[in-house]
Parts: sequence; structure tokens; C-alpha cells
Amino acid sequence: MRNTRVIHYEDTPRDVVTTGNEYPPHFVLPRHTHKRGQLLYASTGVVTVITDAGSWVVPPRRALWIPPGVAHEVRMSGTVSTHSAYVRREAAEGIGLPIHCRVIEVSPLLHALLHEAVDLPAEYALDGRDGRVMALLLDELAAMPALPLNTPLPRDARLARLCRRLLDAPALDIDIDAMAHKAGMSRRNFTRLFRSQTGMSFASWRQQACLLAALTRFGRGESVTRVAMELGYGSTSAFTAAFRRVLGDAPSRYLTRHDHGTGS
Repeated sequence: MRNTRVIHYEDTPRDVVTTGNEYPPHFVLPRHTHKRGQLLYASTGVVTVITDAGSWVVPPRRALWIPPGVAHEVRMSGTVSTHSAYVRREAAEGIGLPIHCRVIEVSPLLHALLHEAVDLPAEYALDGRDGRVMALLLDELAAMPALPLNTPLPRDARLARLCRRLLDAPALDIDIDAMAHKAGMSRRNFTRLFRSQTGMSFASWRQQACLLAALTRFGRGESVTRVAMELGYGSTSAFTAAFRRVLGDAPSRYLTRHDHGTGS
């Protein structure tokens, strides 16, 4: 596995280059940008990426597409192993990759391609097997479905500041009236502005923040019961029901689904 900084490959004359890295628990990559778009794939561990637009949580066997030029901070929960594919802007546009961050599913084929790609030379032969592997990697990336694993941030500076604090310690009992008061707004103005700038009600946003925080805590090895209680759910079953409704599976299965790229 190539373990190196992408800056060495930003100007490589290839549409896509790949790297692999290992990170210890709680490691933070400070805010930075790339000229290329980045597919950040967590094969083990949970990664949280924060931009001016929101927060994205990337569990194992999922990946985050980060468009070129988007400033982002990366936080690791648990021991994290990543594989990243860096795509030139023109190539990303050519296959229709989004202009906003997006968490995607990772198919067994894309998983295998990413693992194969990190061992290829940076300037691989375009007209041989290596070039075909990379071309297929791009095709498979473009075909992956999006997943609802982000919490958007409002554009309003007051709301964004409050929401960033809440993301650091989310809980179901955080009161909307208290949030409005801290923002210096009436409840009505707060709810209107919040929905218009995030596309969600504050109650839905608060629950999303709690569920995504749960994913990062699971990545550190915490139990479902402890996480549910500390986030303010009345019972483990209530938490499990909310988790399944929003994320499509029970917490006990979510982090292990698609383990080892088998789809099982």
C-alpha cells in the first residue's frame, strides 16, 4: 500500500491517482484542500469530514466524494485505514461526479478496485491493464448510490456557530427555544431561517446529528446501549427504531454490513 501525501501526485499526468494511509484513533487532519477531487474510502474505522457546508460521517465500507477545492477537516474515530482516489477536475466533470460532498455506497467491485489501485505506479501505463483498472474505477465510482450521512450547516454565521457546537455534543434534549435565544432570534424566525438554509426542521437536524454522532462512537467501540442513553433516547429500542428509520438498518448490523466487500 502506498502511504504518502497526495501533494506528491497533484500534478501527475493521469486522470486518477490513489494512495492508502493508516491513522491512529482520534487523529485529525487539519483543514486543507486539494486541486483534485478526492474519494475518501474508510475500509476500517469511522471518518468524520467537516466543511463550511456541513459534516459528513463515513463508516466502514462507505466513502465520501469531496469535490476539487473544497476545504475540509478529517477526524478519525478508532483506528482508521483509508484508500483515496484523487480525480482531476476535468475527469470528474466528464463522468458527472457531483459538485458537492456526498457519501456513497462502496460496492464489492469498487472496494476491490481501490485495493488494487493503491499498488499501481503513479504514472501507470494508460494502454495496458493498469490503465483499464483505473478507467473501471472511475466508471464504478460514478455509478455508486448516495447515502444520507451528512448534517448540513446553515449559511447564517450565528446559526452555523451554534450548530458546530451542537455537533461536538449532540443530544435529543437540546431545546429549540434555547437555540433561538442563543441566536438572538424569535422561535418563529429561527425555525424559518433554519429550514430555509438546511432543508430540514431543527428537530430532524438534531436527530440526524445524534445518529451520525452515534456512528462515530460505535467506531470507537462504545456499546449501543451506552450511546443511546447518553444521546437522550428513552430506551435502546427507541434509538434502534430511529436509527433504522433514518439509516436503513439496525445499529448492530450497520457497521458490519458489506464487511470484507462481500455484500453480506
